[in-house]
Amino acid sequence: MHRSILILSLLTAALHAGDAPLTPRLVGDWWTVAADPDLGSLTTTNQQPVDFAIWQAADGTWQLWSCIRGTREPGNTRVFHRWEGAQLTDTNWTPRGIALHADPALGETSGGLQAPYVLRHDGGFWMFYGDWANICLATSADGKNFTRHRNASGKPQLNVAGPIDLHRNTRDPMVLRVGGKWHLYYTAHPANKGANYVRTSDDLLNWSEEHVVAAGGRAGDGPYSAECPFVVEPMPGHFYLFRTQHYGKNAQTTIYHSRDPFDFGVGNDAEHYVTTLPVAAPEIFRHEGQWYLAALLPSLKGIQISRLKWATDQ
Repeated sequence: MHRSILILSLLTAALHAGDAPLTPRLVGDWWTVAADPDLGSLTTTNQQPVDFAIWQAADGTWQLWSCIRGTREPGNTRVFHRWEGAQLTDTNWTPRGIALHADPALGETSGGLQAPYVLRHDGGFWMFYGDWANICLATSADGKNFTRHRNASGKPQLNVAGPIDLHRNTRDPMVLRVGGKWHLYYTAHPANKGANYVRTSDDLLNWSEEHVVAAGGRAGDGPYSAECPFVVEPMPGHFYLFRTQHYGKNAQTTIYHSRDPFDFGVGNDAEHYVTTLPVAAPEIFRHEGQWYLAALLPSLKGIQISRLKWATDQ
């Protein structure tokens, strides 16, 4: 082969390799950070800590809030419970009690709190969560004590463009900064067809019309086929969507790759599919150069963490 052709071939191969999706791999053993909590008079034997958020507070401690379902809380049985850990790698973080109840007087569904997500911005902490029909917001100065945001109507729901269908169970928010805009990813199941959506914002308060980013494909299109969407960008311009289908012993999360944060495959996801992992409701984050994945215990009686790597092998 002529030398110039060989060099061109090598450069082309390198470029294609740079565009190839990485594969998320769990590394090492899991450690359990939260167990089934004592909720006092609201405790039941069937309660389950499910969708959750993990972040580091202003004082350096690690915080975990989980939606506990199946409790004696009136309505849809859900409350938020809080744990605190000194180090990320510690096991059995200290339970700190119930952190939040739904407030129907503010338009939240009784017992309907779902899936908190926390980010740090503008010197404070912003918590996005579901109220069974809407995405809501609470803020904190220290990352421990949160106060509900109040919109123009004095309620915590975000301002979103377009109509809101109260029967589609909009839930499981997470927020990612892409370029100059915030991207709010979430799930809903209109007509019992689960899908993942995104809205964008300049200020975290006022959000655009929604756009479908993932639906159907090998993960299915049932009401719970697109649970707990979580999007990360481990390399610039490479986005990965983690989308859960099953909880418990048969936990399953499907991972997709895209160069476009608005498209992970709708109806036909073959070109975006990367792999599946035996986890449910994952939260993916990076700390001191190491990636981590937190997920529900297979028993649905707690939350665990594992190290994560992004591998070049398929």
